[in-house]
Amino acid sequence: MSRRRSLQARIDDYLAERRRQGFRLRSGDAFLSRFARFVAAKRHRGPLTAELMAEWVRTAKDGNGDAGTWARSWGRLRHFICYLQQFEPDTEVPEASLFGPEPGRVAPHIYHDDEIVELLAAARTLGPTGSIRPFTYETLFGLMASTGLRVSEAIHLRDADVDLKRGMLTIRQTKFAKSRQVPIHPSTVKALACYRRQRERHLPTTAGMPFLISSRGRRLGLPLGDRQAHRVFTGLRDSLGWINRGGHEAPRLHDLRHTFASNLVNSGQSIYVVSKLLGHSQIKTTTRYSHLADETLFSAVDAAARVVDASWQAPVQAQA
Repeated sequence: MSRRRSLQARIDDYLAERRRQGFRLRSGDAFLSRFARFVAAKRHRGPLTAELMAEWVRTAKDGNGDAGTWARSWGRLRHFICYLQQFEPDTEVPEASLFGPEPGRVAPHIYHDDEIVELLAAARTLGPTGSIRPFTYETLFGLMASTGLRVSEAIHLRDADVDLKRGMLTIRQTKFAKSRQVPIHPSTVKALACYRRQRERHLPTTAGMPFLISSRGRRLGLPLGDRQAHRVFTGLRDSLGWINRGGHEAPRLHDLRHTFASNLVNSGQSIYVVSKLLGHSQIKTTTRYSHLADETLFSAVDAAARVVDASWQAPVQAQA
């Protein structure tokens, strides 16, 4: 009698088969491997049960997941379980509706041009007087709006990643652990150069330093924190009193990225160009709203950066 194959081996077979079918799996390896580790930690023996699967799904995000998170995880896990049952018929296939329907993606707030102008203007009013802080946040928000960077990508840029001579950013810490290059519009180049000059009034430039720096006390020169960036954005957003046009509770910082993508699509840019610029691992992610030459990418960025071009304002030079 043949020995029963391990759960991880079945997962590896499943993922290999999916890839042979042409699927590009962003995180299937880690997702299903977490399930295998959970089963092992439980010292479960025998056929997998729906009760065990449901228990694991509820542990998502340390047990703090919501119904939507559970439903999405359930759907992904159930797909593998259906595959597994072909080889292990005693595996229990759970009901698809246990956690309810998988939610659709919530519509983002697509910023109007004047809202981006207002946001950058509001950032310039941040205190304290004489600090790099207002310039840092104006640059952060303008950079996201004109390039479509994720906030995590923008705050993790090192100074050496910002090549203003070539007009190119190197994004090293991406969501899917892949590096990419993003061209920037001449108006963005000018604004980033201006920020770098302002920053040098506070700290000397080194290749390994963060491009966007914190300004408070002992954190001077350290990278901006994600929570810090969102907290400042939320304060400015609430003071501006925008009308929310998205499906979330209020306009989000991440919606600057969605607005960038929307501007590109509406300008007639190829979905493949948009996908390349955004760093999506799957083209279907981009279709919600080949390798490309740099000239094509520069042309695409022009369409989106024109929105931000008028709102960049050169920082007032400090008096000597």
